[in-house]
Amino acid sequence: MLKRKSISQSIKIRLYKTIIRPAVTYGAQTWTVTNKTEKMLMTWERKMLMKIYGPTKENGQWRIKTNLELITKYESQDIVTVIKIRSLEWLGHVIRMNETRCVKKIFEGKLEGRRVRGRPRLR
Repeated sequence: MLKRKSISQSIKIRLYKTIIRPAVTYGAQTWTVTNKTEKMLMTWERKMLMKIYGPTKENGQWRIKTNLELITKYESQDIVTVIKIRSLEWLGHVIRMNETRCVKKIFEGKLEGRRVRGRPRLR
């Protein structure tokens, strides 16, 4: 039974890494990750890992795994670290782009002219 449970968990982890996490982090390299966003993503990931690994039976009592136990069992980078790495990879890609590309122009954008004085017009 123990082997069967670990095989099931490994399959669930593989599904999480290959299907669920990429769907959640799609386009994340362009996100502005704030502390609030980080906390939400970390909480979501821990909930997913809790569902995958399930509770632990100690001394005849069932209990939920702690965050530290989940982190040590998961043995992979958390979702926020993955997003930050992707952002840095995207930044390197943008820096190496040709000067005529739109993304490069927006990244290095220099505003020209002046703003009109006064309150903005209602639209």
